Amino acid sequence: MRSLRTFLDMIKFEHTVFALPFAYLGMCLAAKGWPMLPQFFWITLAMAAARTAAMSFNRFIDRALDARNPRTASRPIQAGRIRAGQVAFAAVLSLAVLGFAAWQLNPLVFMLWPGAVLFLVGYSYTKRFTWFCHFVLGFTDGLAPLGAWAAITGSLLRPADLPAFLLTVIVTLWIGGFDILYAMQDIDVDKRDGLHSIPARFGVGAGLTVARLCHLFTVALLVAVGLLTGLGWPYWLGLVVAAALFIYEHRLISPTDLSKLDLAFFNVNGYISVTIFVATLAALLLS
Repeated sequence: MRSLRTFLDMIKFEHTVFALPFAYLGMCLAAKGWPMLPQFFWITLAMAAARTAAMSFNRFIDRALDARNPRTASRPIQAGRIRAGQVAFAAVLSLAVLGFAAWQLNPLVFMLWPGAVLFLVGYSYTKRFTWFCHFVLGFTDGLAPLGAWAAITGSLLRPADLPAFLLTVIVTLWIGGFDILYAMQDIDVDKRDGLHSIPARFGVGAGLTVARLCHLFTVALLVAVGLLTGLGWPYWLGLVVAAALFIYEHRLISPTDLSKLDLAFFNVNGYISVTIFVATLAALLLS
């Protein structure tokens, strides 16, 4: 039990609740409301398994890099509280659970599973050779609403499926922007170890600018989704709240003060994702 608690703490399993709304957005928009219970169950299991796999592979793949970073040197693998082999086993098991959940949903989702595996495993390597790594991470998360949409509709090729692809772009920019902010605390370590990030390559000021642009386009594309799907007033109210949270989040951070970075990255990100999902679902149920 101690190893399980250590593992769940290492992958921040509790933050899955903040990641689930990404998938649920695609799920509810595709279903035009709440889906059938089996669909909801398998989508939820797939999303939890995907996030567990991604975080486990990240901790395993980056274990040597994390050991050299003062911020991450006390993580469970580095501190000897859990073995790297256990983390790798959990990662592979999570991919298997993801595949089983995809198979239970429909053939299209199962066909998408190998592509999801490629990004869930591969994104951790991208910072070794490109500062575009933030957007690879964002796209990996952006596959969640796309997969959930496919789970409900069994299709991604109709004109009516356009919102699914807009959601993928939205999440790519949304998470990419947040990851740029998060990378600011490791600029010196990234430069020392030859790792790539926008803040390390272009500086904190440029990183803040790119992150703000990402989130500005996120809000703009959320407007497009609302118009395209004909969502009612609860969605627009939620979008106003989310836009205000984006503004608040960026006001917490400046080139000379990164002390509130964790608050901006974890807390506000969670509030935004839950707000958008709840507002979307309310608009669908009241339509």
